[in-house]
Amino acid sequence: MAREEVPVTPAVRVLRAEKVEFEAHLYPYEEKGGTTSSSKALGVPEHSVVKTLVMEDDQRSPLIVLMHGDKQVSTKSLARALGVRSITPCSPDTANKHSGYLVGGTSPFGLKRAMPVYLESTIATLPRVYLNGGKRGFLVSLLPAELIRVLKPVLVSAATG
Repeated sequence: MAREEVPVTPAVRVLRAEKVEFEAHLYPYEEKGGTTSSSKALGVPEHSVVKTLVMEDDQRSPLIVLMHGDKQVSTKSLARALGVRSITPCSPDTANKHSGYLVGGTSPFGLKRAMPVYLESTIATLPRVYLNGGKRGFLVSLLPAELIRVLKPVLVSAATG
């Protein structure tokens, strides 16, 4: 079987520019399959697959939340931590406009516009994380320390479920 080429997305360009050691993982994308589908396809724990969620605060300012695949974001806890009245997920169209990526292929690297990034603190303790590489059916794996070095996220505790 021919080896598939690594897609050169804005995320991959950022990772290469920042000299991040990462592995590329292509898998058959499943519409609405989410992290359950990708973790199964790659044979890794869903807890290690990190979702990139585009949300907005009560002033409609966009932000990125990185969360374990098997957890949900408590928007109330997150809003409290950020000192805002509310946090809501963006609609797919709005998320696409803010990030420059299609929902299902949103990477925290190489975003169309700069946004604050919030990382569920327990993700930092994982041995390796799997995040979207900027295209549906494409994840990259790397050390959490590299994720933190490049994105400089604010660590939060907002996981539920």
